Order: sequence, then C-alpha cells, then structure tokens
Amino acid sequence: MNMKDIKSKAKSMGLEPGKIKKVELVRTIQRKEGNSSCFQTGVSAQCSQEYCCWREDCLAVECG
Repeated sequence: MNMKDIKSKAKSMGLEPGKIKKVELVRTIQRKEGNSSCFQTGVSAQCSQEYCCWREDCLAVECG
C-alpha cells in the first residue's frame, strides 16, 4: 500500500497522519483498529493474521 493510501485510511479513522513515517503510521492504525502494532517488527513468519491488510507489505520488507 502506498503512502497516499495509508494516509487516506488514517484520515478516515480520525487520525492526523502529518509527517509520520510509514512504519509508525501503520502501527498507529493497527492500534486504533484494536490490533497488535506488529508491522515490520520481524514476526511476520509467526503472524496468524492472514487477512491483515498490511501483510503483503510486511512480508515483502522482511523477506526482501
């Protein structure tokens, strides 16, 4: 997901993205959703959230 889409999602949730970096913004969104703020923390191989909208980005960075 690109930064424009992430900021749009944040705004739709009542968050003000400002100049926050991608990783921190995604983690903020995850917390707001009531989920673990695990984006790109190195645990994607053990992640059980198969339908997480961040999974593809998370796996790509950790595997790449």
